[in-house]
Amino acid sequence: MVSSEPDFLSPTPVRIERPATGGGVGRLDDGRVVFVRHSLPGELVMVQVTESTAKFSRGDAVEVLEASAERVIAPCAYAHPGGCGGCDLQHASTSAQSSWKSALVAEHLKRIAGIEREIQVIQAPSTARGSRTRLRCAVNEEGQLCLRGARSHDLIAVETCWIADEAFAPAFATSWDGAEEVELRAIGDGEPFAVVRRDTHRGTMFELCSLQGEPLEPSTQSRVSVQGHYFSVSPRSFWQSHRAAPELLLNSVLSFADVAEGDHVVDLFSGVGLFAVPLAKIVGPGGRVTAVESSPYAVRDARQNADTLRHLKVREWAVSPRAINDSVGEGDVVVLDPPRSGLAKGVVEALLRRAPRRLVYVSCDAATFARDLKALSTGGFELKGMQVFDLFPMTEHVELVTFLDKAL
Repeated sequence: MVSSEPDFLSPTPVRIERPATGGGVGRLDDGRVVFVRHSLPGELVMVQVTESTAKFSRGDAVEVLEASAERVIAPCAYAHPGGCGGCDLQHASTSAQSSWKSALVAEHLKRIAGIEREIQVIQAPSTARGSRTRLRCAVNEEGQLCLRGARSHDLIAVETCWIADEAFAPAFATSWDGAEEVELRAIGDGEPFAVVRRDTHRGTMFELCSLQGEPLEPSTQSRVSVQGHYFSVSPRSFWQSHRAAPELLLNSVLSFADVAEGDHVVDLFSGVGLFAVPLAKIVGPGGRVTAVESSPYAVRDARQNADTLRHLKVREWAVSPRAINDSVGEGDVVVLDPPRSGLAKGVVEALLRRAPRRLVYVSCDAATFARDLKALSTGGFELKGMQVFDLFPMTEHVELVTFLDKAL
């Protein structure tokens, strides 16, 4: 049970021991673990407790008594206790952020999957500032774009976002009165635009607008080139938020999949076809690629993007045991890019029964990946390769690309 009130009315000094999900780990005077945002390992900080349970507390470092040499001044004015909760590590140097992320991935693999592995984080080639090409904002009663506080629904009105594409600037000066949510998109070619959600007496409605709030044609799409492959992306289809992510992930997936002409490949959670289209071009007409995706918007895009590839079949299915049974065959190569929650119940078992020769697993959450990895390892698959990319700069999150082969 979470206490509705903090345990302490005033800040208390805490020595930070190590990084963890949700902040640096320290201990309160009573020995209870506390997760402290805005802190770094080795620091002595004054902690304002904001949340408590019987087993642990959470809090913010509101004053730094002994600073780490890796501490820097946060470049964003909203990155502070009580401010925007989107960026966890703006106060950390680039090397400290990499160390933090490496430690978290290694800890999840060891604690959950029982695998010890040295982790090296690969930095994106572009700078962190302005690297996000998608930004989802809430809207307050005054019509201002807002981000949320850490672990809360509190709305923090912002006039800019340091991590987001600078082309979004006009949107922050626009009134979005009456909207519940605005997603800003600057994907690929063309002018940036906004996807506006409004809740009305007729239900939830979406409309496309310019960054000044002017209506756009409903047929508006983004057009993106990735390594010579062209993708149409509808406003409600998923696309990686970091501008360098599609190319980095595609290169890694193709390398790990290691497919050849005539191979059979199944791409689960295939989206608009970022992996499926290039894979289909490699395996050629003598091979086969089956793409499985539940979003009707992404399915429509994927079929458009695969228009000339007759051997690429796009199925509008949820990734379930039944979908696995109907799409995966013995000896296939399977690519998986699930949401943060990982694989649904029964999917791992279905994959094991179908006996593909290789799994290429893309994940944005090391903990759920480690959980699925443990189940796959128990079923006879072995982790053979891993790349960890920093595609969420200023946060503790990473993107993993791994491959697993059936153990001999």
